[in-house]
This record gives sequence, C-alpha cells and structure tokens, in this order.
Amino acid sequence: MKPRIPPSLQTIPRCESAHKTPKFGTSPFSFLLSTRQFSTTPCPHNWLAPKRGHSQKNRKGRPHVPTGGSTKGTTVVWGDYGLRMRDHDRRVSAKQLSTAEETIKRRLRGERYRLYTRVCANIGVYTKGNEVRMGKGKGSFDYWAARVPVSRILFELKGDNLHEQVVRDAFRLAGNKLPGLYEFVRKGDPPVMGLTKVDGGVTLEEMKKPRIKLPMDTTAGRLPATAAI
Repeated sequence: MKPRIPPSLQTIPRCESAHKTPKFGTSPFSFLLSTRQFSTTPCPHNWLAPKRGHSQKNRKGRPHVPTGGSTKGTTVVWGDYGLRMRDHDRRVSAKQLSTAEETIKRRLRGERYRLYTRVCANIGVYTKGNEVRMGKGKGSFDYWAARVPVSRILFELKGDNLHEQVVRDAFRLAGNKLPGLYEFVRKGDPPVMGLTKVDGGVTLEEMKKPRIKLPMDTTAGRLPATAAI
C-alpha cells in the first residue's frame, strides 16, 4: 500500500535545475564561477611537521653552512623584532620550538601582534632503544626536528603599540626554552655572515677575499722551476 501524499505537497513543482550543471552567462553572477576564489585569511599550516609526512628515513645530516658568503635568513624581513641564534648551528626539535612559541604567546597575552616563524621542523629523527645490539636498521621514527644554522632568525614579531622591552622579555623567555644562545635583533640591523656582522666598514666583498695577502714575489717563488729547453 502506497503512502498517502498530502494535497499541499502535490502542488509543489519538482526542481530539476538543481541537478543540472550551471551554464555561464545565465545569471549576473556567472563571472564568479569562472574566476579563482581566494581569501585574505592565511591558510593554516603546521610548521612543526612537513606536509608530505613520514615518507622515508632522513639522514642525520648537518645544518647548512653558507660557505659562499650568503647572509640569507639573518635579518628581520616581515616583523619589527626577531630572535636570532648566535653561538653555533644545531638541531632543534619540534617540541622545543612549540614550547618557545607558547612562551611568547603567554607573555604577550592581551596584546595585538603577529608572530612569524622562519624555520620548519621537516627533518625526521629516528632512535633505537637502550641496550640494543648493532645492526637491524636505523630505528623507528621518534620526532620531527629543524636544522638551524648559525645566525638564523627563528621568530619575528610585529605588533601595534607594542613596547620593545616587552618583546625583548618575551624573546628572552623563549630563548631560555631553546638550546643554545640567542640574541634580540631589530628590523634594519646588519646581516651576519657566519659570526661576523657586516657593519662598521666590513663589506661582503672584503669577507669573500682571502684572509692572507701574499706578495707577488713570494707567490712566484713557490712555483716549480721550469727546465731550460
């Protein structure tokens, strides 16, 4: 026995246009379908883990050393203040970076600011248990880490009516949670090549030149003697 349909519902026409593909030019808002939609809100991403996930085992490796004289990543770009590593390169875990970020946010609670991160934990660290015999693989995945070279900016901060001493105190607390020594930098501070700041008469051209200047006669005297023909 079929269910009885009320008379009020029998007069409602069936909508067939909802199941059809819309065609351009049929409405004044059809141009929105042919344009790329975007939003000014930044896309949320996890900077404490790579997007590709755990695909293969990474080597232990070493942080990048700019032997060619590069100063990339040593100055403040987007914010007004920054936190820079100043002793030597090392590997910082994602948990340590997250703790430092939470420390900054806790110190600046109630303030209007924006925090930028300049590093990403994209290196997998693998460990083996204690008292395990040699061999039988590299070990299982433990945590994500970032290879931070020397003089690299880790955090940048920009705020409205934010006092410099407050930001300095927040970065000091964050540096205490991270391994190594860090320094507070402002926007416009000179870049750093290794451990030397490119300022006060020091230029990149002079840094790239050899440290020892040999006279011409000394250099020529070291050349092997040629036999007379």
